[in-house]
Amino acid sequence: MASRVTSRAPTATLLLGLVVTLAVVLAYSVYISRQISGLRQLQTELTDRNRRDSLQLLRIQGDLNQLALAMRDMLDPDEAYPLAAWSSQFDRIRTDLDEALTQQASVAIARRTPEQSRYLATSITQFWDASSRLFELAANGHEVEARGQVRLSLQPRQAAISTTVARFLVQNNESEAETAQQVQEIYATVQRQVRWFLVASLAAIAATSVFLIRSNQRLFHQLAALSDERRELTQQLIDTRETTLREIARELHDEFGQILTAIGSMLGRAGRHAPEGSTLRGDLREIAEVAQDALDNVRGLSQSLHPSILEELGLGSTVDWYMTTVEKQLGLTVHYERDPAFPRVDDTTAIHVYRVLQEALTNVAKHAGVQEAWVRLRCEDGTLDLQIEDHGAGLGGPRPRQGLGLVTMRERAGLVGGTLGLDPRPGGGTLVHLRVPLRTQASA
Repeated sequence: MASRVTSRAPTATLLLGLVVTLAVVLAYSVYISRQISGLRQLQTELTDRNRRDSLQLLRIQGDLNQLALAMRDMLDPDEAYPLAAWSSQFDRIRTDLDEALTQQASVAIARRTPEQSRYLATSITQFWDASSRLFELAANGHEVEARGQVRLSLQPRQAAISTTVARFLVQNNESEAETAQQVQEIYATVQRQVRWFLVASLAAIAATSVFLIRSNQRLFHQLAALSDERRELTQQLIDTRETTLREIARELHDEFGQILTAIGSMLGRAGRHAPEGSTLRGDLREIAEVAQDALDNVRGLSQSLHPSILEELGLGSTVDWYMTTVEKQLGLTVHYERDPAFPRVDDTTAIHVYRVLQEALTNVAKHAGVQEAWVRLRCEDGTLDLQIEDHGAGLGGPRPRQGLGLVTMRERAGLVGGTLGLDPRPGGGTLVHLRVPLRTQASA
């Protein structure tokens, strides 16, 4: 099967498609970049410059409005200030207006004619010349004549200048609209080209994708078949192991147990026939004690290989019994908690949960470097929850080496529809967390 998969691998075709696609995308990206650069240059040179021009024109218009207000107040009959007192305000406005005109001239758009610019500059110069003569009249005591100059000369000139500035603002708005139209035309051209490019690219991508999808389907079907075979093989191996352990446990319990029981019984009878206080009677008693210890060890080993009480009393009672043997077998002190009314689960789930518990505690004893662990067995919302926690060396990094024991634990969890998590603890150590949906039987 491996050779068949290799012969059908789409690597060469996919690499060719990738090279062609990247070349097309690169060429088109260069073209689009140039188009975008031209658009950016147009916006910079026209749109931004036009807006700065408009801002300066608005500033000029604001200064002209201040002059209009000042001249209105100068003609007010109730105004107590002499005309000469307005000279400082006119000077301040003139300074700001000259600065605004200078900046506006540096950013003015090219479509404005030189005649228009000269007309604005000449009108403003004439306005300031007239204002200078007005203040000279006022300073010489000719207030009435000076006020007449405001009405007859300054106000019309200011109105004419304001009209010219307003016309410039209208031209700027029209220019901005034209620029926006040019930008839209560029966008439309780019969009049309992008559509053609997308059509060609999608055609190439679609052909490559169809080929890739079909190749992946074949590969995934083969992987799925391999996964099913592996799962079936794992199930058979685990079942075979449990059957073998069950047979060995039964042989130990029945054959060796009966033999050791018989030896102990015969030694007891022989001891009763030996003379009281004799050396033979003491030796027979010692041999009987050795045989009894061997019988206890055989029975304990039998229960460890396959606890017969699992079928008789259920998972909860079996774990209770196992917790009493852990310290002797593994040298661990286990802090054990379980729900008082733990339900009885089916035998298949029970043996797999029990094996996960055994393997987890064995890993703690071998690899954690501690002699203490915590075991919690609960049932919440129809789910069996088993936790084995230690505060030892931990998993040894973000990608710990997966040993055969951990792989077997995960397989056992999957065989009963459960999940197995290996979570590092904040202060060091590991939490093995098994969750299995329950198919409950009678209460344990």
